[in-house]
Amino acid sequence: MITRHRDTQHSLPARLWLRLGAFLGKALLWLIGLGLLGWLASSAWFAWQHSGRVSTEEQIPPGEAAMTQGIIQTAVRIVDQHREPTRYLRDAHAKAHGCVKAEVSVLANLDPALRQGVFAEPGKTWQAVMRLSNGNAYPQFDSIRDARGMALKLLDVPGKQLLADQPTRAEQDFVMFSHPNFFVSDVAEYAQNISAQADGQKVLAFFPRLDPRSWQVRHLFIALATLSSAPISPTQTTYYSVSPYKFGAANAKFRVAPDPQSCPPYAVPKQNQDLPNFLRSALNQQLSTDRMPACFVLQIQRQNPQAFMPIEDTSIEWKESDAPFETVASVRVAPQDFDTPALNLACDNQSFNPWFGTEAHRPIGGINRLRKAVYEAVSDYRHARNAQ
Repeated sequence: MITRHRDTQHSLPARLWLRLGAFLGKALLWLIGLGLLGWLASSAWFAWQHSGRVSTEEQIPPGEAAMTQGIIQTAVRIVDQHREPTRYLRDAHAKAHGCVKAEVSVLANLDPALRQGVFAEPGKTWQAVMRLSNGNAYPQFDSIRDARGMALKLLDVPGKQLLADQPTRAEQDFVMFSHPNFFVSDVAEYAQNISAQADGQKVLAFFPRLDPRSWQVRHLFIALATLSSAPISPTQTTYYSVSPYKFGAANAKFRVAPDPQSCPPYAVPKQNQDLPNFLRSALNQQLSTDRMPACFVLQIQRQNPQAFMPIEDTSIEWKESDAPFETVASVRVAPQDFDTPALNLACDNQSFNPWFGTEAHRPIGGINRLRKAVYEAVSDYRHARNAQ
């Protein structure tokens, strides 16, 4: 009897643990089920909210101009925060892998519907400058997860420039980075996001208040996807305009994608990724040491008014199933020496702006309207401080 009593005493905690385990297991299953239901409901809501026809015209919200002035002040503060002892840097894409000469050739058999602006003349070849960069406002190691940028400037472009104070510039710029959509929707979100970053409170960029309705979880995931591992080389990456532009009478986005079939076969030698500037080294290896060209295609994606392809929300990726990308030109970067002190200084002093261009490719949408003011103000501030 004594033995049985002791067995009963020892088995009681075991039974309690078993019951607790069963309860926790059921609770976990319920939580998983509720999570799946919530995910399905939110996915259905998102699909419903982001479907159907959208406007083909810009829609400027009230208060945008005032928010833009605040963003300019914040961007200047970031420039001050990240300055180096001898120079002031850009507020974004501060670190260049290099500026290289390129040729942009319009397709000889281009569809007449695509002959717009700088692509109006089939077979025309434009001389261009290409700047390849990291996205961060500070020149950090290439191995750190980051966005990568490409700015492409076509030279000697005739026609009236969009900026009235730049009538002799004669350029057409395409500014792109390595993700198809942006982690903010509009100017209001950008203002809140950049302010949090300038204050060193990056978490508040996507969770500005305790109220869950203010949380921007989807945009956080876009930002995390944007901060990708470094590519093998800057020539091995696809770059997107993210925001829309006029394309003649239509609206469109741009992208530049690698086109290795148009160049001699070449594999970029593996670089030492422990070095801070291995992407510059890869570019230098290809163009300067091995004397091998890099080839790309320049493509446009025209807005389909029947699909959900909004102008004013840059967080929405335009689906290729709704509107495919169409090649309008080839881009060739010939072998060259670009990594010299003089050329690197000229690269640092070079300004790229989507508003450097003509009416045929006028930037549209809130983020582009913001760029017009911020790029000009920050560029003027940086160049003045660098005594140019």
